[in-house]
Amino acid sequence: MTVSERSDSGITLTDDQRLSWLRLARSENVGPITFHSLIDRFGSAQSALEALPDLSRRGGAGRTIRISEANDAERELARARQLGCSMVASCETRYPGALRWADGAPPILAVRGQVSALEKPSVSIVGSRNASISGRKITHGLASALGAAGYSITSGLARGIDAAAHEAALDTGTIAVLAGGLDRPYPPQNIELLERICDSGAGAAVSEMPFGWEPRARDFPRRNRIVAGLGLGLVVVEAARKSGSLISARLAGELGRLVFSVPGSPLDPRAKGTNDLIKDGAILTTEADDILQSLAPLTNGPQGELNFAEPERDHDPQAMATSSASQNDRDRIADALGPTPVEIDEIMRYTDLPPSEVYLILLELDLAGKLERHPGGMVSKPPAA
Repeated sequence: MTVSERSDSGITLTDDQRLSWLRLARSENVGPITFHSLIDRFGSAQSALEALPDLSRRGGAGRTIRISEANDAERELARARQLGCSMVASCETRYPGALRWADGAPPILAVRGQVSALEKPSVSIVGSRNASISGRKITHGLASALGAAGYSITSGLARGIDAAAHEAALDTGTIAVLAGGLDRPYPPQNIELLERICDSGAGAAVSEMPFGWEPRARDFPRRNRIVAGLGLGLVVVEAARKSGSLISARLAGELGRLVFSVPGSPLDPRAKGTNDLIKDGAILTTEADDILQSLAPLTNGPQGELNFAEPERDHDPQAMATSSASQNDRDRIADALGPTPVEIDEIMRYTDLPPSEVYLILLELDLAGKLERHPGGMVSKPPAA
């Protein structure tokens, strides 16, 4: 198998390879986990594109899967060049190291500004859009101190705490993660801040969405996943219960990141979420040293390399490349799936099928739109299936 396009290979894609990666990423039913499974199985995005129709048909698709056209991908790459943006693939050295190993890492990130900003260890800071004066002040102090210590600051360009974190780190490096395309920033009030980030010489804006994509409500949790994945740790400053910041904290925990929380008055609704996080085990944070001391074991010093080892794979790419499955095996796995998410290991035990066959069949079902993936590697039938 050709391994040059594997997500961990640390190469630079050719123009043709980048075009194929973009086409595969934009094709129907190809989410991040499915994308990387396809690369592992077929060795290259072009080979995976050629296999999509047969895989989806075997998974039970009722129609031909929609594959992104080369012309559409070429127009997107041209738009990136026009705006001075880069398209960085997860197999490339420039892709942020912490995010590379995150579950569901985007196969391709559009980057505006300094791509080198993605190379530094980062800390994510999120919080209330309706931030208090004291919350903004605390955020500014934390972000400034972390920046001075060599960390970039990642946030979501929202009003309030996000904006305060970006402002404080303009000179030392900050990364704004957008929910829409890089040419469709939100909210409008922070467009000027976005320009300053991208023009600062130390910061960048990133998005996994196509250019021209207007952010929708369901796109913000996807953005939060990237915010959580880019940082070695995530700091929450002011967050009401059931807020987007708590979603980010949950995602960070699922990714194995450290979660920090700044306590607040029990009388302030904006502190209820942060205080609950501390009760649930988040690291109580009142000053930057609380964060720096906890993160020190994860880096060889703030300016050094991240101590991220390649995670153990749930499957063997070589075995997946040569495995085959019968219709009877497909029926057994389809019958084992229900509306409640289950671990893939549980499916293996229940069906007594080899891991390579289970992963292949799940890949087929996913491409046919008959599988839903969940955090932690769990799977289920889609709600409408």
